Amino acid sequence: MTTSFSLVTTWTPATDGAPLGYGIELTNTGDTPVSNFQLGFSGPARIDPHATLENGKLLKRLSNHTLIAPPDGFVLQPGETWTSIARGLSYGLRHWSDGANAAYVVLADGTIVTLATTPTQAKGHNSPLLKGAVKFPVPARAPVAVSIIPWPKSVATTGARIAPPGLDLRPEGTDASRAAAAFAGLVDDLFAVEGIVRPASEAGLPVTVRYKDGLGAEAYEVHFADDAATVEATTRQGMFYGLVTLGHILRGAKQYPQTFVFPTGGTITDEPGFAYRGCHLDVARQFYSGAEVSRLIKLMAWNKLNKFHWHLSEDEAWRVEISAFPELTEIGAWRGHGKALPPLLGSGPQPTGGYYSKAVIREIVALADGLAMSVIPEIDMPGHFYAALQALPQLRDPAETGEYQSVQGFPNNSLNPAYEPVYDFVETIVDEVLELFPAGIFHIGADEVPLAAWSGSPLALDMIEKLAGPEMRKKHEAQYNVLGNHHGADEIEGSPTAVIQAEFIKRVHKYIASKGAVTGGWEEAAHGDAVDKDKAFVIGWRNVEINAALAERGYDIVVSPGQRYYLDMANGVAWAEPGAGWAGWSGPQETYEFEARAGFSEQGLAHLLGIQACIWSESMTDRAIFDRLVFPRLSAIAEAGWTTPERKSWDRFKSLVGLMPIMYGHWAAE
Repeated sequence: MTTSFSLVTTWTPATDGAPLGYGIELTNTGDTPVSNFQLGFSGPARIDPHATLENGKLLKRLSNHTLIAPPDGFVLQPGETWTSIARGLSYGLRHWSDGANAAYVVLADGTIVTLATTPTQAKGHNSPLLKGAVKFPVPARAPVAVSIIPWPKSVATTGARIAPPGLDLRPEGTDASRAAAAFAGLVDDLFAVEGIVRPASEAGLPVTVRYKDGLGAEAYEVHFADDAATVEATTRQGMFYGLVTLGHILRGAKQYPQTFVFPTGGTITDEPGFAYRGCHLDVARQFYSGAEVSRLIKLMAWNKLNKFHWHLSEDEAWRVEISAFPELTEIGAWRGHGKALPPLLGSGPQPTGGYYSKAVIREIVALADGLAMSVIPEIDMPGHFYAALQALPQLRDPAETGEYQSVQGFPNNSLNPAYEPVYDFVETIVDEVLELFPAGIFHIGADEVPLAAWSGSPLALDMIEKLAGPEMRKKHEAQYNVLGNHHGADEIEGSPTAVIQAEFIKRVHKYIASKGAVTGGWEEAAHGDAVDKDKAFVIGWRNVEINAALAERGYDIVVSPGQRYYLDMANGVAWAEPGAGWAGWSGPQETYEFEARAGFSEQGLAHLLGIQACIWSESMTDRAIFDRLVFPRLSAIAEAGWTTPERKSWDRFKSLVGLMPIMYGHWAAE
């Protein structure tokens, strides 16, 4: 006898006279009738707690994990299908990757059967589903003679020669030697078979790498001659970037000699338009191995990005080893049926997850440093803390009652600013994390705290009354047990929740500053002016108007609008495209042409540090989806961060970007 199943999910948008329908179709593909079973599934889509379920019962729902059962007495015979329809989702499905992408059946005796799933089918959408990065073909004739991304400040090269087989690096001095070694290791990892670095005995072109006084922190010059080249810079970072530029030119000239040349004379003079050019990676929703993180950092370096924002904690998982609290990784790093964290976002019933040991983190930080990059750790607090609170329930106010929900569907997911043991915990986390990350930045998150957070906590209510008076207390008590009152970043500011969150941020920020470190945060960290502007920066994610307004208030800001720089957003509106859609969509051209400086006054521009891509991972169980969403848009953002607006050109960029490497090697079907 065999017991097996398959699952199909369907999506029917709401139409006149007919409500939306999220269909769940479970087929018994075995040869044994089954009854008294339960069906668990997860994916980005979230069935609302108040949804109706036709021909079924909603047993459990935590964010995107759902456990349902058929009606009492139902028997699923071999070859037959049980169909249930959910009427009510937290948001409507927009793309094929929104639906369930992992599922399992719990039999009456407790046996777990993992199911095969297929992408959610949408009514009226029959186009082939899209995966893999779009390949931009390199044209026979390009707008420029040399291939470089991001495009430099000044390219004044002359002549052309047959591309040399490789580059024979000849560094002068310690910084030059470090830059040359980092470059050699990078191209060996990214392009091993191409032999970018070769000795003179293999006809490598002599490249002198040396110090030159008076250039900017990341500036460089490359000088060409008939039989040699020279890279000059004041810093190790500048020397490294000069070598990366030479590597780009060489690869283009070798692979597409009909399109690109290797110069015999002239100079490239270059420096970045922004000091902060970042990429964020969410490793909580999906876990990426240390090798995968290292690969992304190498790709970032090839794009001259210099800040890696490592999003290490979330409601869904805790990913960093903390010696003082081993429970954080023993419990909070793993998901599965029956665990403190259920299967979420495509993870199955089996234990799934992982974390980064301190040894692995040190290796990654050292790698990044060699590649002219700083690593910024984020421990998101006080919200988005469900996984850690599951691991350490003693951090909750024991007198708190009731329930509030985050916008992502997690109950009671925020550290309580009024509960004193929280601060001992946070200070320990800050100490251990800062010891691992020598860049001296601690990103505290501070985003998306639910509007009703702590409304059932006497300690929090007392704190609100002390800080803002009895009317504010009454206002917050009115939020008690309001499940639908998730949040709204625009609603939070000035609310009772914001009052006590600001006190939390002030205290944590003061402790971070006492350690000689800078505090980073999402834009909500600026609510209530909770951080010292000269010891902090914020990342603006909602829209460009808020970015400019924060800069006008004197906050150093990094621009990362969800509409353009959130790389989980789909490349287009079509159902066949994977990705999210809450902030809209942004194709490579739209992403490239977005200008972070637009709308800023001269005063505001003085506080614009730069830009950042954000890789949120809800949709990225399939690594072919990762490649489609991240590339070539990561290179588009990198060029926007380096190349000044007057020197940007979409036509030039699209003719060169086909030479850029991607993460996993998944290319879209031709």
